[in-house]
Amino acid sequence: MSKTTMTAAFALLMAASLPVYAQAPAHVTATEVQPGQIRTTQMDGATVYDTHNQKVGDVKDIILDRDGKVASVILDVGAFLGMGGKYVAVSMNDIKITNDNNSSRPRFTVDMTKDQLKAAQAFDLNGNKNARTGTSSAPAENRPANNR
Repeated sequence: MSKTTMTAAFALLMAASLPVYAQAPAHVTATEVQPGQIRTTQMDGATVYDTHNQKVGDVKDIILDRDGKVASVILDVGAFLGMGGKYVAVSMNDIKITNDNNSSRPRFTVDMTKDQLKAAQAFDLNGNKNARTGTSSAPAENRPANNR
């Protein structure tokens, strides 16, 4: 064998024996929406009804905790033509999700009337801009008695 052929063969052998440094595949947790799950895009702006089929408001926002779980669903209640309403936070557990018979879209129902939601404490979506994440305290009913 010639010196050039030996060098080429050696280079090819070395290249083939080097470990491959490919990126590890991303950790995929699911490949489709699972039963009992809902996409936030289906909730955003959706109309919310009471148990008497009366419109009580719309989903304005969805607040997630650090673990990615829904902490609150913010409803826009009491608005008329986009004016005079307020935001109210409800638990995801307070929202019943069913399939609307006339479409493939989910239907959202709460077991509260519009008046009850209007009387509820307002949620300030724009407040606390200077607060750092994770510095809020627990509601008074969840704190030990000596910290109230």
